[in-house]
Order: sequence, then C-alpha cells, then structure tokens
Amino acid sequence: MTPELDIVIPVYNEGRNIAATLGALSRAVTTPARVLICYDHADDDTLPAIRDNPQAHAGLALDFVRNAGRGAHGAIMTGFAASTAPFVLMYAADDDYNAIIVDRMVALAKDGCDIVCASRFMPGGSMTGCPLLKAVLVRGANFTLHHLARLPTHDASNGFRMFSRRVIDRIAVESDQGFCYSIELLVKVHRLSWPVGEVPSQWIERREGKSRFRVLRWLPAYLRWYGYAFATTFLRRPPSTVTRTAAPN
Repeated sequence: MTPELDIVIPVYNEGRNIAATLGALSRAVTTPARVLICYDHADDDTLPAIRDNPQAHAGLALDFVRNAGRGAHGAIMTGFAASTAPFVLMYAADDDYNAIIVDRMVALAKDGCDIVCASRFMPGGSMTGCPLLKAVLVRGANFTLHHLARLPTHDASNGFRMFSRRVIDRIAVESDQGFCYSIELLVKVHRLSWPVGEVPSQWIERREGKSRFRVLRWLPAYLRWYGYAFATTFLRRPPSTVTRTAAPN
C-alpha cells in the first residue's frame, strides 16, 4: 500500500527508546504510513535495537536512511529529501505517548492545512519536567508569537510537526541549526497565508538518553525567525490565517 504519511524519526543512539516509540506508532496510527529512521553512523545503537525487536514495529513499513549531513538538522533535511508521501511528520525517537494524535493531525492536513502543529500550550496540551531556563524561553517565545505576532498556533517552536507536500517541495529551508527549520517553515507559511492547524500534545522530559536540543547555541538562529513573524504581522499585514483545531479526546 502506498503510504499517505512519511514519519521521519532522526536518531542518535536511541536504542533504549526506539522500540517503545515504534510500538506506540504501530498500535495507534491507522493512516497508511512509512517510518524513515534517519541516522548518522552504522554503529548507532538504534539500528540493532530495531532489527532485534521486529515485534515492536509489526505492521509498520520501515526504511533506514543514512544522513547526508551530521546532527539534528542534517537528519531532518535527509528525511525531507527521502520522503515521498503527501504528508511528512517529524517525530521524536523517545516519544512513546503522542502516537494517538497522529491520525488527527493527518485529518487536519487532508482538510487543507499545510502545517499541523502539535501544541503543548493549547487547551489539552502539557509540558512536564522541562528544565527551568528552557521552559521560560519556550513559554515566553510562544506566548508572544501567538498573542502579539498573531501566529495561528499556540506552539510555534515545537519540532513535532506535520507538513504538506506543498511545503516540502516549494519552500526552501535557509536554517542550518538544529530544529530551527520548524519555526522557519511555520512563519513562511504564515506569510503566504497558507492554512495552519494544531492538535493538543504532551511533552515529557526524556527519561533515557541525552537531548540534542541546544537552547543557547541555537537562540540567535531562532531570533531571526521570531523577528520575521513580527515583521509579517506589522509590516506586511497579510490576510489573517485561519487556525483549524482538533479538540482533545
């Protein structure tokens, strides 16, 4: 069956997490989907953890994709390049609790949304166990982007996001740092007045492995697109973008 959804999972030694994540996706996602495991090195412990636990991903189509560039950004761009489905979802290797919302994200994408945001800050969403500095920066940035810059989502910075084929094929990514691509594509879609949707999601500080999120290192790159969002609202004054929301179960 031809997949309607490509689920891109960047990995870096996620052997302790990946089986539970794939198991959750296998049980919860009914949309015909393919999972792209994007890795840097052949000795990454994620790969044997997948191969040695076929029961964990029974029913899921899986492809292993060697990254063209190093780091989180290289893995994401490799996943985009390898994707062919109408919709592409970026998904974390340690997320074994949000698979239940993937079909709702697909439904919004099929309804015309070019980006569907998994939102921690809309009703029904949550963020648990986040380090204080990161929590202050993330909450402050997202509050101002939604309420002042009028971005049509409560969670502009989350990398857990679904994109239409139109976004992947027609909007160039200029960022080269970490997960900055995500807010970049969002603010560009907003400037084009393409539809954006959101679904409440959960976020829990990882229990195993080391996060690759680097707040201070990536902050200047994020600030560029933060300013772009405000410039769109107050200088270009585009037509308002309708937010389509999937309510919590």
